[in-house]
Amino acid sequence: MPKATLLLKDGTAFEGTSFGADIPSAGEVVFNTGMVGYPESFTDPSYSGQIIVLTSPLIGNYGVGGGCVDEDKISKRFESEKIHIKGLIVSEYSENYSHWDAKKSLGEWLKKNNIPAITGVDTRALTQKLRKYGTTLGKISIGNKECDFYDPNIVNLVDEASIKKPITYKKGNKTIVCIDCGMKNNILRNFLDRDISVIRVPWDYDFIEAGIEFDGIFISNGPGDPAILYPLHNTIKKAFELKKPIFGICLGIQIMAIAAGSKTYKLKFGHRSQNQPCIDVESEKCYITSQNHGFAVDEKTLQKGWKVWLKNANDGTVEGIRHKTLPFFACQFHPEAYPGPTDTTFFFDKFAKML
Repeated sequence: MPKATLLLKDGTAFEGTSFGADIPSAGEVVFNTGMVGYPESFTDPSYSGQIIVLTSPLIGNYGVGGGCVDEDKISKRFESEKIHIKGLIVSEYSENYSHWDAKKSLGEWLKKNNIPAITGVDTRALTQKLRKYGTTLGKISIGNKECDFYDPNIVNLVDEASIKKPITYKKGNKTIVCIDCGMKNNILRNFLDRDISVIRVPWDYDFIEAGIEFDGIFISNGPGDPAILYPLHNTIKKAFELKKPIFGICLGIQIMAIAAGSKTYKLKFGHRSQNQPCIDVESEKCYITSQNHGFAVDEKTLQKGWKVWLKNANDGTVEGIRHKTLPFFACQFHPEAYPGPTDTTFFFDKFAKML
């Protein structure tokens, strides 16, 4: 395997060997502390523009499963149709894999999708650096193949991750508009499994102006800075006036907060794992959640009529908001999981009952 290097913006270099595509790449370097779930995580559009560091010491030992689809033509194994990460950094890569559904090694999958990867890196030291100084830009060089730094924070990543034309999934009598900002497949599965028809629309599609009939609105997860998505802010402002049920996940909570007059901010190093504890501030019940985000809602700017519903038990950041009188609620984490715990899948039932 050829030599490979991860170079951070401050000049710090981490050397190892390549086991992915033999091409350079650049992006924002972030870390994920999950022990499993790399096929789902890498295909999560929320990781667009990011080089991901996995803190689990051994990666690749269960390979990558097949790309079969369900009756709705949705992939059963992946969260979108492609890998969205810009690169992968691990401590130890296992070329040998064993799993009943495995069809190829992780390295083969990454090569096929033109994603570079480095093994042999001290990921503990790298993660400690990111925790101390915050998320930073980085670039991967393979041998003498290099590229320039790339800042995904100044790009509209949602526009790249979202669908381009509306898609309808006909199921039950109730219909929701799903605003696709880079929506994970398992969110769609959860709605269809509850016999809810879904009209999936692009992030900047004004479905109200288009005259679409619906019973509720869902705003999906997605990558990048929520503050730059001005067309979507305006659409949700109009949606609030309809007073129909609205549910947001991850980027969705940030969009709802901004549309309601609040602000968001970038976290120092974000939350990316499958073991984040979140507390219901009223019942004091704790949920273990799956998370992947770099921005959060600023609690101090929350507007009249809204209240904090859930908080992160580790750092106190906002993990859920809801309106005091209207059927609007949102969470920062991923109740659909995949990967991760299923403590909060009942949020989908909660939304379904509102329709």
